[in-house]
This record gives sequence, structure tokens and C-alpha cells, in this order.
Amino acid sequence: MGTVSLAAHVGGSKVLGIIPKALTATNITGMTVGTEIQVSTMHERISKMLEKSDAFIALPGGYGTLEEIFQMLSWSQLNIHRKPIGLLNVNNFFDGLLSFLNHAVEQNFISHSARQLLVSASTADELIDKLQHFVHAPDPVMAQLDWSEQGSKKRRFDLTLSL
Repeated sequence: MGTVSLAAHVGGSKVLGIIPKALTATNITGMTVGTEIQVSTMHERISKMLEKSDAFIALPGGYGTLEEIFQMLSWSQLNIHRKPIGLLNVNNFFDGLLSFLNHAVEQNFISHSARQLLVSASTADELIDKLQHFVHAPDPVMAQLDWSEQGSKKRRFDLTLSL
């Protein structure tokens, strides 16, 4: 993350880092460039990323990268957000993962429409172009979900017993 944020900063882009306080204490992340927002939990980090981002791009990484990109995919599938999500498939790093996702579609564990929520490309320019042209097309069933405060209120039922 540090190398990418530094390169973006040097290239003239705005950089916003959202980091749990626990990770700042250990100096795992290295030098901060741009603006940094410290949060208490990983869940708060994901929520803040969703609030502040226009799109999500995963570069080759480990468990944390995979967790975050799949959480964004799940939330997109559930129609919580409509932001584009991409994998920068540097040196074919994600080929096995993309093959697995296609297999999951073939086995009917992931719908074809949900599979289209993740785009990939081998170059940054190609990925940015795909993300700029992305159109969120939710599954018809998922599109009916209401995540607003009003939609999440419990319905009241009249449970009065009449004899």
C-alpha cells in the first residue's frame, strides 16, 4: 500500500489513507503521504472506504486484499452500493482466482450478473477504462432490497386476540 500511495502522491494525485489505529502503533504501514484517517476497527475502515471511494481496485495482495475486495463485491451484489470494482491482474496474479469465480458461476454458486460486478485487466489504463464504463446491473431479486433506515425498521403486526 505504501508504494502505491507514494507513487500516486508523487504523480500529483490526492491520497487518502484509512487505517485502524492498531496498525499505526506498530508502524506496519510505513510513512504516510496525503491525508490519513484513523479508525478504531477494520469494519469502520471498510465503511469509511465505501463512503469516501468512487471505485475499488485490488492489486496483488494477501488475505486482507481478498477480504476487502470480496466484501465490496458482496455489498455490490446485495445492492448496498453501485460502485465499480476491479482487479489489476499484474503478471496474471489473479488468473487462478478469476478461473475459480468462473467455475463458481458454472456450478451455480455465483450468478452470471453477480460475476459481472468484478472487472479485471492486466494494465492500469485498461482497468481504469473498464471501470469508467462500468454499469451496475444488480440481480432483479437483490435490486428489491432496501438498506435505508426506513426499509430496515421492523414491521408492526396486530397480534390482538379476538374471541
